Amino acid sequence: MKPLLSLWAFLALAAIAHAAHTSNWAVLVATSRFWFNYRHLANTLSLYRTVKRLGIPDSQILLLLPDDMACNPRNAFSGTVYSNADRRMDLYGENVEVDYRGYEVTVENFIRLLTDRWEEGVPASKRLQTDEGSNILIYMTGHGGSEFLKFQDSEEISSWDLADAFSQMREKKRYNEMLFMIDTCQANTLYRQFYAPGVIATGSSEEDESSYSHHADNDVGVAVIDRWTYYVLEFLETQVTGPTSDKTLGDLFDSYDVEKIHSRPGVRWDLFPGGEELGRNRRVVDFFGNVQSVEIQDASSNKTGIELLKDDIEGLKRLVQEYEDFAKLQEGNQTLMADVMSKRTEDAQSIRKDSKKQQQNTVGQLKLSVDTTTQWARQAAGVTVLSSIAALWYFAPKVL
Repeated sequence: MKPLLSLWAFLALAAIAHAAHTSNWAVLVATSRFWFNYRHLANTLSLYRTVKRLGIPDSQILLLLPDDMACNPRNAFSGTVYSNADRRMDLYGENVEVDYRGYEVTVENFIRLLTDRWEEGVPASKRLQTDEGSNILIYMTGHGGSEFLKFQDSEEISSWDLADAFSQMREKKRYNEMLFMIDTCQANTLYRQFYAPGVIATGSSEEDESSYSHHADNDVGVAVIDRWTYYVLEFLETQVTGPTSDKTLGDLFDSYDVEKIHSRPGVRWDLFPGGEELGRNRRVVDFFGNVQSVEIQDASSNKTGIELLKDDIEGLKRLVQEYEDFAKLQEGNQTLMADVMSKRTEDAQSIRKDSKKQQQNTVGQLKLSVDTTTQWARQAAGVTVLSSIAALWYFAPKVL
């Protein structure tokens, strides 16, 4: 039995390892309402800005925000959201596309989003349209406890719920590899029950540990970002400067500093093909950036500038020859068309002459016919008159 299981595991890992990576998607979720949870919204918007900077388009980002902190009447800076007390960057800005807001952010909708179990009529902008070649970044933040995360203080999602959803995604071939990140109290317990292959998971705190805010803005009046997210963003903003960065997940996770974060972040590697050794070598932009299309040129064609110029001249000669051949063909076609048109003109003139002669013959025949008929009529009339005179002479009484 053990050899059979080992063979099955090897084949599964081999299939995953050879899957083609074709796209990157991000699902960014804040789960807390109310003004005092401002930092959870700022956490999520900060990650949103980062993945956009690294190349993932809005069409491949699903942003879930349960409350509109920018328009909250308590906000001293109406229409804005900041994650730093110096307020250098407005996270809300003009180019934020929120896909789920307010009471749309529920456990049911989140599970449906992951598994793509929707009723008809749900727009594409609210769906995670991934396939077996897609890498997915899932970031979640809010209030949680041992193996659960609260949604808007009214419901919870458990570690088992997430585990089963990810398993369904794997069965339906909805991802290639997945990076799961969560910032909440006892965050590392949320990925405890995961069992779907191809997942790397990391969180901000161990069981029985809180996840702390980093700092507050006195003018805003509340904390504006959490510690673990703050230092993750610090690494991404300073070390991962563009979509071609070679920084790895190992570099990111090694940057965790317990003294700064005030809790013990965790990482789970065992579900990833090749374990920690291969997982650490995955580039950060394999999840946070866009997939770059690269056209590879044949390395054997190492031609000099003169050789390339000769090739260009030969190409131009071929184009000129093709143009001359085409021109000759067109000229021949025009001559042929002229001959055809001339022949058609001669035929038409001949037909018109024949038609005119035929009409003249017909008129002559009609005239002869009319003359003959008139002559016979005159002869018949003469005979009739002579016959009448003879009859009168014969039957009249004789005088003598």
